[in-house]
Amino acid sequence: MNLLRIATRKSPLALWQSEHVADALRAAHPGLDVVLVPMSTRGDEVLDRSLSAIGGKGLFLKELELAMLRGDADCAVHSLKDVPMELEPGFVLPAILARADHADAFVSNRYDGIDALPHGAVVGTSSLRRQAQLRALRPDLVLRDLRGNVNTRLAKLDAGEYDAIVLACAGLQRLGFDDRIRARLDAPSWLPAPAQGAIAIECRDDVAATIALCAALDHAATRTCVEAERAMNRALHGSCHVPVAALARLDGDTLRLDGLVGSADDGRAVRAGAHGGSDAPDALGRDVAASLLAQGAGALINADG
Repeated sequence: MNLLRIATRKSPLALWQSEHVADALRAAHPGLDVVLVPMSTRGDEVLDRSLSAIGGKGLFLKELELAMLRGDADCAVHSLKDVPMELEPGFVLPAILARADHADAFVSNRYDGIDALPHGAVVGTSSLRRQAQLRALRPDLVLRDLRGNVNTRLAKLDAGEYDAIVLACAGLQRLGFDDRIRARLDAPSWLPAPAQGAIAIECRDDVAATIALCAALDHAATRTCVEAERAMNRALHGSCHVPVAALARLDGDTLRLDGLVGSADDGRAVRAGAHGGSDAPDALGRDVAASLLAQGAGALINADG
């Protein structure tokens, strides 16, 4: 196999991530010809409603998966936080690349952080997870939906539509917008989306040659962490309809996982954390999910979901 075609969304961030993967594949396999196959997805096209209202983050994957089934592409590159907990039958993730910054970014042209916002300030985010944590910290804030790619969201902030917005640090850094980050929102007070900052490669499970090529980019430590986070989310039946946050960190052979389930309506939240062996991330994820449910997470999930 000397040609690999990568299906990708057309947004600047998606194209950056796909080119990043293409460069890594070329470095790992000298002589391999890697080309991008840019495509538009329903998640990119419908911008007047929140993701949870139009079917969830899986909308970003569907067209790319269809392209692989048709034979128009060999693999696809995704932000792993956008990948549903259960893949469609016939697909696998042969590579999860080394994770970039997992944290969220507070972005504002006037204020240095959430605490500095005036009473009733307008903050933009369509993420129920971010809304829940903002409500818990500052119930006085006015939260408004914010869709579109990174450049579009920054432009809306600059046009004065919001006093601040919340984005992923990794996306801003990848596009060269490091200087727009006024504050990192990080653990323990703030938790990211499960697998935030990680890039994954998806391909069909019946094409061994593609799997072998992509597997060369797999980063074992990152996979361990995100498997714990995704296992927790899976056990909670989480989706973009549910405000779920998780962060796993590896220290030698010990894996620590912290999780949160919140309410985007009123800021109520339950938190849990545990540690275990790095060889059992799925079990750790299920344990933390069970702790969250024991504290009443189910009621929050049903209320928001």
